[in-house]
Amino acid sequence: MATINLGAIKFNWKGAYNSGTSYAVDDVVSSGGNSYVCIQAHSNQAVGNATAYWNIMSSAGTNGTNGTDISTTLTAQGDMLYRDGSGLQRLAKGTASQELRMNSGATAPEWHTPAVASSDFVLLHTTDLTSGNPSSFTVANVFSSTYKTYKIFWALNLGSNHYYSFAVQNSSDSNQGGQYHTKYIEQYGNQSSATTPSGGRMSTGDGFRPINTWYASSTQHSDVGEMTLFNPQDTTSRTQAIWRCNWHQENDTHFGHTVGYGRCGNVGGGTHFKIITNGGDFENSSGVLDAYIKIYGLK
Repeated sequence: MATINLGAIKFNWKGAYNSGTSYAVDDVVSSGGNSYVCIQAHSNQAVGNATAYWNIMSSAGTNGTNGTDISTTLTAQGDMLYRDGSGLQRLAKGTASQELRMNSGATAPEWHTPAVASSDFVLLHTTDLTSGNPSSFTVANVFSSTYKTYKIFWALNLGSNHYYSFAVQNSSDSNQGGQYHTKYIEQYGNQSSATTPSGGRMSTGDGFRPINTWYASSTQHSDVGEMTLFNPQDTTSRTQAIWRCNWHQENDTHFGHTVGYGRCGNVGGGTHFKIITNGGDFENSSGVLDAYIKIYGLK
């Protein structure tokens, strides 16, 4: 029977090209990132794209310039990859809190720093006393030229025979304008009484006094209220305030509502806000310290 020589029936991988190796048809080698197949048996014939001995099988990329090697495009942690009109491009990572969005031309992504949310009603300070035994406390440097109007909210407990007042102070901790001129209109009653007496009084003292001694004289009491304070830093006009609060005596049946208004005796650049008792501390009927205040600035 005749013998038929089929030659190689598959490609033979020979690894990296070596000029000292003899190659047969269909041997395959690598060189410079490309691969080549032998088309004529030989030895010591250099590889090339098109020669009498080799044909190229596959070509390497061009070191990332055509976008095939993204490791040369993405160079730092957090980088992002996108494609523009010519190929793959790198978008370096943004900074903290930035957001990713499309640019104005809708052609590529970009990082955007969002505007800080603003409000005309800004919380400036919170005090929540739960320990210690103070008879007063000061919120320093809460008033500034940024705001003309301030809203103050409070919830306080006081012992028997005690009352409290609010003062605007300067940077030397002195009351702005010294004395304060205030007017109170009070409604009060007894939970078992159908009548609701009312009274009003004018006083001059060392602070805006939301409540008075006359109903705080027998037992501890709780108060919640709010005050609007206008332009404490004004050096040409007196600081004015209006307020209202609800109160009740914890171990008694008396309760009531007070509204008031007042002004400082003189002008002055107020920076601090102070709450003062006439000697007692801020505690409830169980002896637990309890005083809470929030101050907001209105642009």
